[in-house]
Amino acid sequence: MINPNEYLNKIIHGGEITKQEALMLYDTPLDELCNCADKIRKHFCSDKFDICTIINAKSGKCSENCKYCAQSSFYNTCVEEYPLISPKEAAKQAKNNYNRGVLRFSIVTSGKKLSDSEIKKVCEIVTEIKKECNIQICVSGGLLDEEQFIKLRDAGVSRIHNNLETSEKNFPNICTTHTFNDKINAIKAARKAGLAICSGGIMGTGESVEDRIDMAFTLKELNINSVPLNMLNPIKGTPYENLPTLTEQDMRRIAAVYRFILPAASIRLAGGRGLMENKGYDCFKSGANAAITGDMLTTAGITIENDIAQIKKMGYKRELCND
Repeated sequence: MINPNEYLNKIIHGGEITKQEALMLYDTPLDELCNCADKIRKHFCSDKFDICTIINAKSGKCSENCKYCAQSSFYNTCVEEYPLISPKEAAKQAKNNYNRGVLRFSIVTSGKKLSDSEIKKVCEIVTEIKKECNIQICVSGGLLDEEQFIKLRDAGVSRIHNNLETSEKNFPNICTTHTFNDKINAIKAARKAGLAICSGGIMGTGESVEDRIDMAFTLKELNINSVPLNMLNPIKGTPYENLPTLTEQDMRRIAAVYRFILPAASIRLAGGRGLMENKGYDCFKSGANAAITGDMLTTAGITIENDIAQIKKMGYKRELCND
């Protein structure tokens, strides 16, 4: 069996691991793997911890058939449906989150992509938020083009979120109404527009370990520095409603191996964290160093106050990372 400490030393001295090495690392003893990942995190990221919140700014009636999603029009999940919220409503929530210690606020919308008229409304939302507080703003608006990303940038958006979800090979098992390359193209367009990128995926959808590793290496190739790791929360009415949930140990192992592959990234626990026995906090000693706090899109999360208190107790300092 390989020794994670050998790869720890290699990475700290500027080396990289291969896909085959990552696959072997995945099967090493958990505590040793996580301890080494935490040392890599400490070396490259010190004790910085990036914390953000999201708002479900447009809900339901999505044209895409992602099998995990409560907002897809293909499934009967009884999710609340509404168009884009008002600028004042979004600004009120952003200011509330900012005053409670949140550093970044992400505007998330359902659908394949925002229309030009919706982009205009999102820009109005961003302008209103900027009037109220100095929180950083991220937008998750689907498969936008460069011109649309430029409009968002000029309105005050600093980061775009667009998850790859899984490996290129496995992607058609999750969604068939758009492609993996569609996502890659949107990410490249956002970067060309001068925006930072947040992109990761969802674990526990039946993907293989190799799929998890392959996605990490794609993120590395794309130079992604903010990587959300979601854990499937099986939603009744979706094709994945009966899948077993992963454990916190599973997510610790995933976060640890991702830290070996992406040593300087903000590895962010996202959806599904509330299902974990220790709310994911053990993952923050296993390579992860960022989180989405508060409620998720259609499921409950963990309170901002609890998260901030816990990360402070663990010795972390809240700080914007990797813009």
